[in-house]
Formats: sequence, C-alpha cells, structure tokens
Amino acid sequence: MDEDARFEAVRSRDARFDGAFFFAVRTTGVYCRPSCPAITPKRHNVRFFTTAAAAQGSGFRACRRCRPDAVPGSADWNVRADVVGRAMRLIGDGVVDREGVAGLAARLGYSARQVQRQLTAELGAGPVALARARRAHTARVLLQTTDLSITGIAFASGFASVRQFNDTIRAVYARTPGELRAAGPPGAARPATPSAGIPLRLAHRGPYAAGHVFDVLAREAVAGVEEVTGPAGARTYRRTLRLPHGTGTVAVGERPGTARSTRGTHPGGWLDARLHLADPRDLTTAVQRLRRLLDLDADPYAVDERLGADPRLAPLVAARPGLRAPGAADPEELAVRALTGTDEAARLVQRYGKALDAPCGSLTHLFPEPAVLAEAEPDTPLGTLAAALADGTLRLDPGADRDAAHAALRALPGLDARTVAVVRSRALGDPDVAPPGVDAPESWRPWRSYALHHLRAAGELEW
Repeated sequence: MDEDARFEAVRSRDARFDGAFFFAVRTTGVYCRPSCPAITPKRHNVRFFTTAAAAQGSGFRACRRCRPDAVPGSADWNVRADVVGRAMRLIGDGVVDREGVAGLAARLGYSARQVQRQLTAELGAGPVALARARRAHTARVLLQTTDLSITGIAFASGFASVRQFNDTIRAVYARTPGELRAAGPPGAARPATPSAGIPLRLAHRGPYAAGHVFDVLAREAVAGVEEVTGPAGARTYRRTLRLPHGTGTVAVGERPGTARSTRGTHPGGWLDARLHLADPRDLTTAVQRLRRLLDLDADPYAVDERLGADPRLAPLVAARPGLRAPGAADPEELAVRALTGTDEAARLVQRYGKALDAPCGSLTHLFPEPAVLAEAEPDTPLGTLAAALADGTLRLDPGADRDAAHAALRALPGLDARTVAVVRSRALGDPDVAPPGVDAPESWRPWRSYALHHLRAAGELEW
C-alpha cells in the first residue's frame, strides 16, 4: 500500500489493516491502529509506520483509546519465509530477551550487523527496539491483570533493570507503571500471582471460524496433555505448555463466529484465555505460541478473497468466513504426533512424559521431550526423528528455514510425503502446503493449506 491508500484506510477506520501498519499524528505525539475511533487527523500531520516499535522509536506514544500495542500481529510474518519474516517470528517467541541479538543472528545464520541492517531498513526498527515494544506490552498486561509488584513485573517482562522498565513505560504509554496499573479495567479482579491465572484477550482481525478450530483441537487432543470440554459453541480447550523458564497450562474459550457486515468487513474480536505460569517471564512466549496454534494473526480477508474466487471453494468460503488453519503450540511435539498418531502419542505421554507437580484436572503431563524419546525408542522412526530434533539436525522453531526443514524431514526414515506435509503446514506454519495426491490448483496459492481445511470441514477430504 502507498501512503494515500493507507490514509484512506485510516479515514474509513478499516479494521482489516490493524496490525498491518500504524499511523502517528505529529500534533498529538500519539500513534494508533488504522481503525482508531478518534477524529481523523489532517493528512499532512500523519506519518505511517510498519511496526509499533518504529513509531515508538520516533517518539510517539501509544493511543489510550485504540491500544495499538494489542492488535493482532501482521499476517506477513506467518507467510514470509525470508530472514525478516523468520526474525519477527523468533522475536515474538522471546529469543532476543533470552539470547540477545547475537542469539537471534546465530539462529538465522547471519551476523548481528546484517540482521540489524535488514530489519531497520524494512521495518524502521532493529531487533532490540522490536523486542522492547513486546516487553512493554507484556508489562502492561501484567500491570493490569495481576497484583505482582512493580519490580517483579519489570523483570518478568524481560527488562534488565527497573529503571529501564520505568523509562520504557513512560515513553510508550506516557504514564508511570503505577498510573498504567490504575488505568486498568475497572473492577477487574487481579490475582496475587501469575500462577493464579492471567486473564487475556487474544485478538484476531476479521471473522474467526472458531467452531472449525475447536473441532480440530477436539479431534486431535492427546490425553494427559490436552482436553476439550463443553457443548459445541461454548467449548473450552485446555493444555499444558513447556516453556523456556518453566511450565504452564492454558484454557481458551470458544466464541461463536460472527457473520460479515454488509460492507464486507468485520471488526475482528478475540478469544478469552487464562494462563497459569510457573514463571511470569514466559508470558510473551506462551501467548505467541497460542497465537500460532490458533492461527490468530492470519489475514482472513486475503485468504477468503483468493479462495472465494474459485467455483469449487466459493460456497465453502461463504459458509465459513474466517476459517483458520491451526498450527502448533509446540512444533517438535506436533512432528512426533504427526508420525505416531493421537493414540500412540497418548501412550508416549503416559510412559515418558514429565508429570506436572500439581495436576490440573485431566491435565497431568507435559509431552515428552525429543531427547527422552530418542533414548527411549532407539532404532525406530520415532527415535530417529526425536534424535534429529534433539541434536538440531532438524529445526522446527519459529525461525526455522522451511525448505531446509522440509529437506531434513524427507531424509528421515519412516516419514512419508503426507506426514512431512502435515509437519510443514502445522509445525512450520506454512500457509501454502498441499499433500501429495490432493488436487490443489495453482489458483489457490498462496493459501492451499486453508483450502484443504475448507474441504475437510465440508467433509470433502479425509483428515
């Protein structure tokens, strides 16, 4: 989009572009999402930014009305397989906070200077600034949903010092941490610690066909690690999480889908979730992994427009606007499950999974780590896959090169082409995967993964 097209989106308050870009107003010093309900500023006072971090780096603070830091992430980072897309997925997973810019660069196979240069040139902000923006958002969530101390929140959010935390919050929100906490939702009950549960709203753009996502989750749920309970339309998905600093459990509620408006757009919405974390430093990582599992950062407008133009898919798209392609909360776990199937995966959980210190209902274990499976099941296809994951021969993390991972998967014994396609689509988040033997014409690209979900949801393709 050029700047005139972006301004037209702002003028019409078009929610389709929330997260795709941000605009800032020179006279107020505030940056917003395109759908901000405030009075439209004059064109000559507006600047546009690709990321919130770039707006913050130019001295603009987040709007208090539209809360631009809470928008869904840009769908570009799911689609793109280049170094910028891979870097953004890794930053979202918290790699910069845990390993620094050097760790990010090493995972990408570039020098730190090259990564800095490419991100700054395209996004207007380097990896440190991008990570800082995410830390600020995490801090706001903790300030307004828990009663953790200010100092505890500073370090839980990934800041190196309380002073850095205070300076960032003032710069981004034009408030002190205490003022930001006081500005939280009125009457909201805040648990004393994150282990008591952090309530979240996981935002998405456009319509969201929650029923299909929860159908997939229910069909594939592995006993001990996952469960789906409740009646259709009001189900709850719960699972355990292995995170960098500890463990966690999450519950996400299904929300009935909403039809498109007569203008052909939809304001978006959210899924209610509650996270229980052993260590609050894992909040950002846990949220990003849930977003990938639930495909919350997708662009349903682009997907539906392309697939809806196909005569075969048009009625399916009309019946399920905003259908998503679920990913994986743990890519390595997904790869094992794709190979073994659900029943065998449940057996592996009971035999090799780590038991939770405090079981939560039917959630009793973490899925076994690859190193454990490699040792327990040697000289089998499962053991070979687990060994490749454990020693890094096969990488499926958010920054993995999809083509390199595909080649590594194909080189392993026991993984047929269909299994590899499932792993590429689900674990690596590739939106354009068609399993062998399935008629998926070129006109469906780059959304063939979504097309297949439409066919499966309609009963025209077996799972």
